[in-house]
Amino acid sequence: MTTWAEPYLDDLGPDDANISDHDVWTHGVPHATFARLRRDEPVAWIDEVDGRGYWAVTKYDDAFRISRDVATFTSSQGIRLEDMEPDELEARCTMMEMDPPDHTRFRRLVSRGFTPRVVNTYEAAIRALACEVLDRALPKGRFDFVTEVAQELPMRMLGRMLGTSDADGHQLVEWGDALLGNTDPDFTDYPVGLVDTDEFRFMPFRSPATVEIFEYAAEQAAKRRECPATDVISQLLAPTTDGTPLTDLEFKNFFTLLIAAGNDTTRYTMTHGLWVLMAHPGVYDIWRAAVLAGDEGLTATATEEVLRASSVTTHFRRTATTDTEIRGTKVQAGDKVVLYYVSADHDEDRFAHPYRFDLARPDNEHMAFGRNGPHLCLGAWLARMEIRVVFEELLRRVVRIEQDGPIEWLRSNFISGIKHLPVSVVERAT
Repeated sequence: MTTWAEPYLDDLGPDDANISDHDVWTHGVPHATFARLRRDEPVAWIDEVDGRGYWAVTKYDDAFRISRDVATFTSSQGIRLEDMEPDELEARCTMMEMDPPDHTRFRRLVSRGFTPRVVNTYEAAIRALACEVLDRALPKGRFDFVTEVAQELPMRMLGRMLGTSDADGHQLVEWGDALLGNTDPDFTDYPVGLVDTDEFRFMPFRSPATVEIFEYAAEQAAKRRECPATDVISQLLAPTTDGTPLTDLEFKNFFTLLIAAGNDTTRYTMTHGLWVLMAHPGVYDIWRAAVLAGDEGLTATATEEVLRASSVTTHFRRTATTDTEIRGTKVQAGDKVVLYYVSADHDEDRFAHPYRFDLARPDNEHMAFGRNGPHLCLGAWLARMEIRVVFEELLRRVVRIEQDGPIEWLRSNFISGIKHLPVSVVERAT
């Protein structure tokens, strides 16, 4: 049996989709549109209904180069499509909206807790949590993989790193959903693009959930000041490398960013991976056999393929600081330039057979984490471990699992996520 399935998707979507439209993404990633853009117009001007338009960069090499060129393409004007006035940017600024050296100064506050060496020390705790979550869900036979498994492990691990209690975990998830799902009416009463959210324009993610998050962050900070600890919140309260502590707003915005990024993307990656595997049981069997045989090499490459194929964070925006060119296309200073990682990770010029899901894919330097620029995802190694461990433990326990109903996609042009995946456990391992 081969280690791959091709194509791994039954439907690549329309080839003329408006990729800026949140509703387009409720049907899945419009891969056919991105394929057309890569072929015919790799630097394409995209009109926005509620914006001034932007340049869509869809080729791997261009996205890779631009993500590292912070002098020409800045993050300081925002990393999503939304245009913000200077006072909004100031109020909502996190390290994501910073370039080095400011970005580096903020990142160093907590980066030591996310290095490969430190993350390796978390494996036993992550595996114990994965076993606990799976052993509670699998006996049900039929359940929503997202709510019962995929959101549980990252949520509870994030809570332990923050130093918060498991009892607060579901509240953290609810807040995270309201932030990264701020355009989906299932996750917020104030979905951007569907209702007027102008009153929340000074709040991170334009979300009223920030009010409660800020209150919670203040309570947690007070506890750490009274009784210092070694968790991530305590690290945020420590002075930066120049000896200056974060301001109250900087701390709260940083905490909010961790809540948003610490759960949703890993959850959706796990879910997408299982969705693909269930559609191709032969590939599932190959990975399961490798896990049972202790083949760590195949599991490592399979984890990277799950990340590449899902590319949950669809894009990051930059803003041109000067007049420049991308592939001969003239870009003016102030133009929005959007790097579509989900397209780059399916670029035919970078990945052979990009719509093949290959557990043993070689040279898989995908951009699911942004690659090695200054904005490489802080939690990349933690996410890798959580994804690897949850699949290892699932594959040990389940011989056959099937989709048991329609999936639902998040309404978001920023995060591509399956928000509901009903499954049925057909055969458990004995």
